[in-house]
Amino acid sequence: MTAAIISGAETGRRPAIAPDGSPVLDVVIPVYNEETDLEPCIRGLHAHLVEQFPYPFRITVADNASTDGTLRVAERLSREFDDVEVRHLEEKGRGRALRAVWSTSDAPVLAYMDVDLSTDLAALGPLVAPLLSGHSDLAIGSRLARGARVVRGPKREFISRCYNLILRGTLAARFSDAQCGFKAIRDELAERLLPHIQDTGWFFDTELLVLAQKAGLRIHEVPVDWVDDPDSSVNIVATATADLKGIARLTKATLTGQIPISGLREQLGRAPIQVRAPGVPPSLVRQLVRFAAVGVASTIAYLVLFLLLRTFTGAQVANLVALLVTAIGNTALNRRLTFGIRGREGAGLHQFQGLIVFGLGLALTSGALALLHTMTAPGLPLEITALVLANLAATVLRFLLLRGWVFRRRTATEMES
Repeated sequence: MTAAIISGAETGRRPAIAPDGSPVLDVVIPVYNEETDLEPCIRGLHAHLVEQFPYPFRITVADNASTDGTLRVAERLSREFDDVEVRHLEEKGRGRALRAVWSTSDAPVLAYMDVDLSTDLAALGPLVAPLLSGHSDLAIGSRLARGARVVRGPKREFISRCYNLILRGTLAARFSDAQCGFKAIRDELAERLLPHIQDTGWFFDTELLVLAQKAGLRIHEVPVDWVDDPDSSVNIVATATADLKGIARLTKATLTGQIPISGLREQLGRAPIQVRAPGVPPSLVRQLVRFAAVGVASTIAYLVLFLLLRTFTGAQVANLVALLVTAIGNTALNRRLTFGIRGREGAGLHQFQGLIVFGLGLALTSGALALLHTMTAPGLPLEITALVLANLAATVLRFLLLRGWVFRRRTATEMES
């Protein structure tokens, strides 16, 4: 991969300009038995780049095991155009073709698009511009982003939206369209990510995006104009089956640590931004939001347990058991989600300190119940109202103690980094 890139900002995102005149952009066209569509694709793309792209470029045809005249057409075009090259692979697979070209290219920005040119080439400039400037790390064309204009049948539309919903639910994907064949990446980041991508087919795109997101890379989305190719040779059922298997494999790999996400973040320098303001602890707003979400879930679980236990025991006992169970879960969730502490180190101490905080919460809620019973003979609705109000006060106290005492060492480390 190239090292001819002008250095830039302290963030590590540098302008992708090659001062020695070598190609700045390498657009890969992966093909398999596309002798009919290949020539109009290359001629149209080449003309567009000559007219619209101000830097040196290269178009690479990646022929992966075609059995028709595709390779012959590609070689003829490479003889006609100096900036068109051909790579021939003996095995099929879009992912395999992209890996082979991207891993050896000398261009700072690597892109690819489908040979049918379903995506309007007017989106190519907006796709690569943030990568050239150093603002973003990876860019994707999206048919589902606001502003996109898409022409395709209801079947493919339904499958595409369902697939992206599955990605959001299983892998927490935040990008809107994983499968659009119109993407670009900075070469130094491709060099880091490619060794961790296993898929050699259509799931390659999804795997790349998921790893990029989890590594903290900045993904830029471009709404595109896209028209479905009715003659597409893609087997939708086989592709969908392979994608679901890929999702299962990738989910397992990220959960078990087979993919070193933290190591990638460290290598790529994409740790979360730390805000340093005098007198303002870091991530306060984010911590408050996550603590509130955990608190709502804990309160609901507490009330459900209290109501179940209250049917066969007294209010004080029901309150004690419900509060104890939810306090353990609350401490564990806040440790992981609110304060970002992973691993088992210190977990026992944190739970012990959390139980002390629980004791203070128990004193507040039990005191509220005792006070209520000395004043009147309350029914269940009044008991619940008193407990909710007491829990609100206990929640405020819990956040202050968790942040300022239980997880104080973690917060101090963040402020020093």
